[in-house]
Amino acid sequence: MIRVIYEWLMDLAAHRHAGWALAIVSFLESSVFPLPPDALLIPMGLACREKAFRYALVATIASVLGGLAGYLIGWLLYDSIGQAILSFYGLEEKFSTFVGWYNEHGALIVLFAGLTPFPYKVITIASGVAGLDLPTFLIASVTARALRFYLVAGLLFWFGPQARLILEKYLGWVTLGLGILLVGGFMAVRYFF
Repeated sequence: MIRVIYEWLMDLAAHRHAGWALAIVSFLESSVFPLPPDALLIPMGLACREKAFRYALVATIASVLGGLAGYLIGWLLYDSIGQAILSFYGLEEKFSTFVGWYNEHGALIVLFAGLTPFPYKVITIASGVAGLDLPTFLIASVTARALRFYLVAGLLFWFGPQARLILEKYLGWVTLGLGILLVGGFMAVRYFF
């Protein structure tokens, strides 16, 4: 099944509308959707490595715009939409403690979440609820997301053929590792905050 999904992503990555798919996934991941953009960015960079940095730019811009949507959900719609999203992920109880940290460490929290498998949508919504200064939020988001996506693009550009061979040879292990990182990010939210 993993091989079928991988082949589907590789086919999508070579499609002429792949950039739009990456933009949509990147936007949604930053506000409501659990699939990380790397699931498309990596196959797209492997399929067409000369466009890897352009794909990183698309992912960065769409992710920051999605982050802004998450911020607005927290700021304007927390009672109706924001709580439902947090409830879906089982995070409503610990969310108030997490929001309190924004008084001292807002920019660092956004940077951390933007760079790691930590669920970025939780941070974007929390930023809006806590009223984190919007310019600070945007600067931290652009910095973190650009670093993350351009690092992936750089690795794909410089090690593309070797990375593809390794990925295809160890696809099951790579998928398991990425799954552990994704689940670990959600568990970190649930147990540490």
